[in-house]
Amino acid sequence: MTRVGAIFSPYPNPPHAFRDAVEAADEAGLPELWLWEDCFRESAYASAVAALAWSQRLRIGIGIAPVPLRNVAVSAMEIATIEGLFPGRLLPGVGHGVQDWMGQVGARVASPLTLLREHVSALRALLAGDEVTMQGRYVTLEGVRLDWPPATPPRVYAAAEGPKTLALTGEVADGTVLDSRHSPAELAAAVDRIRSARAAAGRSDDHDVVAYAVAAFGEGARARAEADAGERGAGDHRALWGGPDDVAAGVARLAAAGVDAVILLPAAGEPDLAGFYAQAGRVARLVAES
Repeated sequence: MTRVGAIFSPYPNPPHAFRDAVEAADEAGLPELWLWEDCFRESAYASAVAALAWSQRLRIGIGIAPVPLRNVAVSAMEIATIEGLFPGRLLPGVGHGVQDWMGQVGARVASPLTLLREHVSALRALLAGDEVTMQGRYVTLEGVRLDWPPATPPRVYAAAEGPKTLALTGEVADGTVLDSRHSPAELAAAVDRIRSARAAAGRSDDHDVVAYAVAAFGEGARARAEADAGERGAGDHRALWGGPDDVAAGVARLAAAGVDAVILLPAAGEPDLAGFYAQAGRVARLVAES
């Protein structure tokens, strides 16, 4: 069954608006609220802890935290701590990060793909409670083991855009996060690349594919969605708009491409974030009942 969630974007929304947004999403019955960490805005892990404490049911997705900013042992400690406090409600994701920003803080690497491979592999092993020794190009660990690993390790997601990174996420991660503004055909091609790489790596366990999708509801919804679609435009179902029934139909098209969760991103200029979450909650229920 396809899951439907929503996003709290750090761009139009300042940190002091976060609590009201979390409470609105929880009240709306949304199963998942996703956020991300862009330099130099809001911390992903601190925000996730606060959201989990303020809500009763929400799962909080981090899509994503950039791996160059943190030693993998620190990432593992943060995720394990949150998982211990709020079991089963954190969906942690990592990614390359924006390379210009990584350069600003002295964390840019020559091979982001190699770093992501090493970081995700080590992170999953640490969260599983393993003792990890690794002498990689970027990740070096010597007999590192978490004292308090999660009783049940959470899925580790990785974000992907290009073909090599898509394949890598299928090979080494437990899930993939795909950015918004993709057509169903493009999503299907991405899913196929992920699944093929996973099969080639001999992995037969479940892999969760999460796709963001620009959405807008109510008056002026189409204009806002189309304006937010960027150079690729809103054709080919690259954005969703209308009432909950219309957006649910759009979610079904994306689900048919092979994604497991569609996470609705408010179109730029969204005038009522709480109202958006209420409508997204209705979409989630319609999809769950279909």
